[in-house]
Order: sequence, then C-alpha cells, then structure tokens
Amino acid sequence: MNKISRRDFINGTSVGVGVAAAMPLFGAKTHTPEYYPPALTGLRGSHPGANTHAHNLAWQSSFDLSSVRSTNEAYDLVIVGAGLSGLASAYFYRQRFGPESKILILDNHDDFGGHAKRNEHTIDGQRLISYGGSQTLVEPRSASVVMQTLFSDVGIDLKRFDTAFDQGFYKRHGLGATTYFNTGHFGRNALVRHPFCNYYNYLEGLPGAAVSDEEAVAQTPLSDRGKQQLLSVLKGGLHTLNLEDRALERYVETTNYFDYLKQTLGVDDPQVLRMARHSGIDWSSAGAELLTIAEAKECGALGFAPVPVYDLDNPYIHHFPDGNAGVARALVRHLIPSVAPGNNAEALVNMRFSYQQLDQRAHSARIRLNSTVVNVQHQQGTDHRDSVAVSYVHNDTLHGVSAKHVVMACYNMMIPHIVSDLPKAQADALREQMKSPLIYTTVGLRHWRSLQAQGLGLAMCPGNMHQTAFIDFPVSLGGYQFTQSPDDPCVIQMISCPYSDEVGKPRAEQYREARYRMLGRQFSDYETEIREHLSGMLSSDYFDFDRDVASITVNRWAHGYTVAGPGNSVEIGRAPHGRITIANSDSAPAADAIAAMEMGHRAVGELPA
Repeated sequence: MNKISRRDFINGTSVGVGVAAAMPLFGAKTHTPEYYPPALTGLRGSHPGANTHAHNLAWQSSFDLSSVRSTNEAYDLVIVGAGLSGLASAYFYRQRFGPESKILILDNHDDFGGHAKRNEHTIDGQRLISYGGSQTLVEPRSASVVMQTLFSDVGIDLKRFDTAFDQGFYKRHGLGATTYFNTGHFGRNALVRHPFCNYYNYLEGLPGAAVSDEEAVAQTPLSDRGKQQLLSVLKGGLHTLNLEDRALERYVETTNYFDYLKQTLGVDDPQVLRMARHSGIDWSSAGAELLTIAEAKECGALGFAPVPVYDLDNPYIHHFPDGNAGVARALVRHLIPSVAPGNNAEALVNMRFSYQQLDQRAHSARIRLNSTVVNVQHQQGTDHRDSVAVSYVHNDTLHGVSAKHVVMACYNMMIPHIVSDLPKAQADALREQMKSPLIYTTVGLRHWRSLQAQGLGLAMCPGNMHQTAFIDFPVSLGGYQFTQSPDDPCVIQMISCPYSDEVGKPRAEQYREARYRMLGRQFSDYETEIREHLSGMLSSDYFDFDRDVASITVNRWAHGYTVAGPGNSVEIGRAPHGRITIANSDSAPAADAIAAMEMGHRAVGELPA
C-alpha cells in the first residue's frame, strides 16, 4: 500500500481511491447524469457556498428584488427547505389536497434531506454508507398514527431493524466504551477503558466500563489531586445532600451542575472540570457548565450512574446505514418514483438516486437544489387570499414563482429575513429560537484492527475538537453489509459540539463564537486535527494515518440542534400567516426527526382550503 501525504487529500479523499473523479461535480450548477452529492467528501453539511446568499440576506436585512426573473411557474405548494420536515409536508399536502397537486421544494444545499445527510466512502473500490447528521428514528414504535401511516406508505418497516441492527456486534468483537486523554490538554496520551459518563448508552449493545472506577482513575494522566477529585465525583452523588425528596427535586432543577461539582463535591481541578464540561456532547447542546443538575443527569454527564437511554420497546436501533437519510430517500422516492427503482425503504439502501429526476417539468412534485429562497410574500392587493410570490437565487440568478400555499420548513431564525410581510411580534418570536452548531465527521478506514486490539468501540475525547469517536452503527440492510472483520474497511464517526473557549459564557454567545470559528476553518485545518486525534488515540502497532485513512467527510452544521426560545415564543413564532405556515424542528421544538415530520403535518393542516 502506497503512503499518502497530507497534500494528497483532495476535498477529503486521497488520490487513488477512485472518488477524486467526482470532485468537479462539487457545486455543480446543473444535474448531469454524474451529479451525485452523497459521494462527495471534504467539507459537507453546510458546504462552502450553501449559505452565501442566506448570510448576505441576514446581514443586509433586505434583498434587491428588482431583477427577479419570472419562471412563469405556478404551484399549489412551494416548500422552503428539503429536510425531513419539508419532505413530509409534501407528503401530507398530497394527502389533504390530492396526489396531483403541483409541489415545488426549494433548498439552498446541493442535496436533499437537510441534516439527514447521506455520506458514501469508496475505499479500494468498496462503497461504504454512513450518515453526516440526523442519526436514528427515536422511539418510532410509540409514534402517532399519522407517523405510523407515513412509515407504512413510504415503505419503512420498523420490525426489520430488530435484525438489521447487530446488537451483539460490539461485544462479539470486544469493543467497549473508553476515554482518550490527549497530550495537548492532559500531558500524555492515554486510552482508559472507562467512559466516565453515560454517553455510550445510545449505542445498543456497547459494553460500558471494562475496569472499575478505581482502576480507571489510576490510569488517567490527571494529577494526584485531580484523580482524588474525579473519584469523589464518581463515588459521590446527590444522596450526600441528605435532602427530602421534594427538596431534592427542587434543588436538582434549579441548581447549576458546575456549582454542584464545585460547592458540593469540592471539585476545582481544571482537568476534571474539562471532562465534566465535555461529557454531555450533543445530548446537552451546550457545555455542561450551562446545565442544571437535572439536565446534566438526563444527558448522562460525569458523575451520574449509567441508565438505559430508551425503553425495551423502543431501543435505539431504528437506524438505516445512512441514518435518517434513509427516511429522506424513502420520502423522495414516494414523491418522485422515477428517482430510483424499489418499492420500499430497504430496497433503496443500495440504490444510486438519479438526481436528474428531481426537477422535471412532467412531475407533479419537484425538488430544486442549490436554490436559496430570499423573499416570500403574499401578492399585493389580494388580502392574503390568492397567492404567494416566492423569490430564490439559483445559479446566481434571481428567479420568481407563485404558489397558492407556502410552507416554511427552514430555520426559524431565517424566516423573519425571508417572509417580508410577517407581523413584527411573530418575527421577533422567531428570532428568539437558537440552533447549536455541530460537526459530524465520517472517516473511511481501510481496516479497524487497532480499534479491536484496544477494545475501542467508542471513545470520549475531552481534550479534542471532536469530543467523541466511535465505530459506526452496525447495520446491514437492503443488501448492504456492515463491516464484519477488523481487516475490512469501515467508517468511524467523530462528533464535535463546539463551545466557546470561555467557560460560562451565555449560550447564544457561545454558539455564535463557535459557529464563526467552525465556518472559518479550511478542510486542511480539520484534517490536521483529525490526524493528530487518531494518531494519538490509536496504537501505532496497527494504525498509520497516511496508510489507513482513505477519506474524510466533515459535515459542518452551523445551525444544528434546535434550542427553544423563552416563554411562549415557539407558539407565537409558528402561528400560520395567511397562506404561509411554518414547519421545522424548531417549531416543535425538538431536535428529533419524527417531531420535524409531525410539524409538517401540523403546518399543512393549518393552510387555508
């Protein structure tokens, strides 16, 4: 195997693995037969160029509409946003207004699905499927009748996941939950077979600590004082407060988690506090210093006993090989059957979609990618009863279409900048909603011998930008086979929830700072960090970055998980506005795929007949 240098990575894929030929398609303005975004590596998610026009609109507060070029297209429904909420809105609109309804879905990204992003890695001629955002259907068997009907109609069989998700995989290969301490923050590299938190519990079947608390603490590179304090956090607990049940409940709901660590458990070691700060990751949508004790306990932060994340009837296994991109693809196939053959979601897993079919005049439903909506307003003089004008930028040209109805299935915070005739109170409420930044990185490895040798199924990494890394969910479905042997290629997931460097800074300010820092990095910056992370964590007896890393996809989500605004701002913000309604996870509010789709049902139901 020839070694590759850092400069041999082109947009995230090493030259020689056969994917470099797809690179000219990045940012393609027309959908040629070769146009296939899931195969692109490098900077994805909020990929370069995706948010250019949206950011200009937000910063300038207006958009010059004098050059709008009418397409002479009129639709029954225009949907702004091709994520799960937008795709579900199209499905529900057909149910209510008829299957022949003319629908146009506009999205600023080069692929559909929103955060439900499919990542493909081709390693030595073998295609591996993974995801770059929305992971899993959470508790789908307890979902509403409306959602159960949707699953059935688009061909999602929830029972298939009972066998598709190999819950014995981790134990069979000796993989468990670990913590990686790096040299930069902790003085030396050390991998300890103990997670020191509850984060690993959503990986069904992944064993927890392989050694006792005492053994694990002794193996950390912490100072003697730090070790003593870490052990006191693990062995201490809320019972030490000696409070009655009602008083204890009030205490945990109103007391800051870091105040509890410092004042009750006596923790002042900066390295132990760093471990605590990064122990909630994307379950908390913030550094743990901003959480109450109750919130920290719920997300399994440092010091709380592991508990099952979901009940036995709804294990965390309803996961396509490409995460919830499998749900998005099933919805798209239902709306536009010609994109791929297959009668159910499972049959689509291995299918390469024909993106040429997404925006064909002959189809009643169309998806137009690389199209940033910049203005939505009711037609003047119609008293909000006739139609809505929609303006969007595509190929750097401003276009206009009209619609009887519009569903805004994009971020709440952008809607006031787009819907120009929105009432001020509603616009102000929408601006109150926040989104936490996230990075979901997928790395294609030629083998995972080091992971097995070190017992690493998941690693908490409090010293790194990516605070956790784990081997992907073991799902085999629709003819796709998950890696079976440590000698075979695999994909590892690396998740980063960027915070401010300043501990305790208000949540909105932390998000803003982290967002700018995230978008300001080049791919080479991410690759350097990933190189240092994996090379320090994985044994050099089995792993060499240049030899073993085949491809990297960095899915940056500048606006990731929804975080509700104060008071009743959510209810005020999502109110119907004439022929315009709002559907997105923000309006739930919940960072959840099923909730996002349910908001599509609500929004369509609120449209005037």
